[in-house]
Amino acid sequence: MIFVFIDLLAPYRKLLYIWSSSFPIAMQQPRRLFDCLPLLMQRQPDNVLLAGKENGQWITHSVREVKDTAERLAAGLLQAGISKNDGTAEGRDKIAIICKNRPEWMIIDLAVQQIGAILTPVYPTIGDPELVFVLNDAKAKAIFVNDKDLYQKVKNLQAQIPTLTKIYSIEPVEGCSHWKELLASPDDPAIDRVRTIAAGIENSDLATIIYTSGTTGNPKGVMLSHNNILSNVLSGIDCVFHDIGVSGQKSLSFLPLNHIFERMVTYVYLFSGTSIYYAESLDTIGENLKEVQPTLFTTVPRLLEKVYERIMSKGYEQTGLKKKLFFWAHALAEQFELKGKSPWYQLQLKLANKLIFSKWREGLGGNVRAIVTGGAACQVRLIRIFTAAGIPILEGYGLTETSPVIGVNRYPIEDRYFGTVGPLLDGVQVRIAEDGEILCKGPNVMMGYYKRPDVTADVLKDGWFYTGDIGTMVDSKFLKITDRKKEMFKTSGGKYVAPLPIENKLKESLYIEQAMVIGADKKFAAALIVPAFARLKDWCKQQGIDTSNVQAMIGHPKVLELYKGLVDGFNPQFNHVEQVKKFALLPTDWGIDSGELTPKMSLRRKVIMEKYGKEIENIYA
Repeated sequence: MIFVFIDLLAPYRKLLYIWSSSFPIAMQQPRRLFDCLPLLMQRQPDNVLLAGKENGQWITHSVREVKDTAERLAAGLLQAGISKNDGTAEGRDKIAIICKNRPEWMIIDLAVQQIGAILTPVYPTIGDPELVFVLNDAKAKAIFVNDKDLYQKVKNLQAQIPTLTKIYSIEPVEGCSHWKELLASPDDPAIDRVRTIAAGIENSDLATIIYTSGTTGNPKGVMLSHNNILSNVLSGIDCVFHDIGVSGQKSLSFLPLNHIFERMVTYVYLFSGTSIYYAESLDTIGENLKEVQPTLFTTVPRLLEKVYERIMSKGYEQTGLKKKLFFWAHALAEQFELKGKSPWYQLQLKLANKLIFSKWREGLGGNVRAIVTGGAACQVRLIRIFTAAGIPILEGYGLTETSPVIGVNRYPIEDRYFGTVGPLLDGVQVRIAEDGEILCKGPNVMMGYYKRPDVTADVLKDGWFYTGDIGTMVDSKFLKITDRKKEMFKTSGGKYVAPLPIENKLKESLYIEQAMVIGADKKFAAALIVPAFARLKDWCKQQGIDTSNVQAMIGHPKVLELYKGLVDGFNPQFNHVEQVKKFALLPTDWGIDSGELTPKMSLRRKVIMEKYGKEIENIYA
């Protein structure tokens, strides 16, 4: 027990040392997430904290403005009847938010926390039945919506949600109360009440309920305390972000704040004094990167793959010497290792960086020192290539239930290992069960599932959280994820197949956009493949194949032969039972709106299996 206590202090040491010259002793150790505001007020009150784009212009909000607005909003919520009530998880008032990333999102979060109410974020893409379930399960009393469309969505369902009495919009919407109408005047006595309530909020108090995406059954509400998330934040600052040097720099945020990954990293930025600029949309990320020129941003592998595909498309568009130089540099990057490459290789890489990779970095704004990726497994090949190009990719791992980070690769080379998710965060323990499942213990592990002690007991045993992921430790230091336990399947011959490594290998081909390996209770493993249509169409034009009808194109014998060759080329890297014997090419991309991907862009395997049942039947006919 003493060892664990000492370990829990580790994340705070470097941070307290950094702050010690600027802050009074009483504020040296933050206890709650909203403590970032008084800390920043003493260090940099007029610096830009949050920024969003309105009518083509970046609108910035200083530390002082965010603090004052959050307090005024908190006071307004109190006057509107929102309160901490009896302080229990079920007794506290719940405030929902269904909104894109923008400064107001975090101002609302900071305001709700200070009065002891509980913010319950919801993905804007959520379906109606799931939205009704979440708001009823949480007994949400009020909700903040982004715009007219989301207001109408909630308004149409409000009769099914008895507790939901108040709807506030971020953008002006006719017939809906605007969020600024809640702001109390700067001298309102209710602000003193807010400060009194905030002073009584404990480190162990519930901070938020985040509902899982619900790939099977109804979503579960994950209860995270201030301590859960703050332990992750302070460990992250100490052992990940400190070496990157983000303090006083800019970040670009575009992953959904509804997910704990982006929200936790946001608090890393806030406690570090990093200005956060919110991208307008996923479609404008490239343009926003060039405008903001961030030092760091977070992403998921799917978006990283998209960036890589765009880079490669530009490479194929080149001609003559420029094209040769591009692919010479790319071939060098594919051979990159963190250590042990010859001086001759290093010399060539230096030249490639100057001639080719510098342009890649310019496309990301020119100042990026690292990209942190999580949410799903990232192709090792991509990590290798980007890192060689001077854009280190730091892959991490965790779950909503672990606030979320369990392990992450660090910026110093000695703390990075390709193919792993890095060393464990300070204070986090991991044990590998006999069946390979990763068990986690630490201050980051959730309080439990909201109103679901039965389900909580299934995954939390003797303080250990059962992640459902399979993994191992490499060199007794680096955690390696091999697959999701529930996604592994048995063939009819009784052999286990882990689909994730096979899918990631298939996606290394420039002709394969997405892939899902199937074969549960079947004689062999097969794959559903979504082609990279832009690249495939270029190839088809060279072969004289008509591309006007996608279904006819993917059924063309030459196209099928192309993909057979690609799959056969990867198969020798796997054992016999894991090799893909047959495949089906699909005519449309998988997406969030169409239901095949979760909001964090992971595969909804059950949905895909049901949607493409006929294609699967044909594979095994």
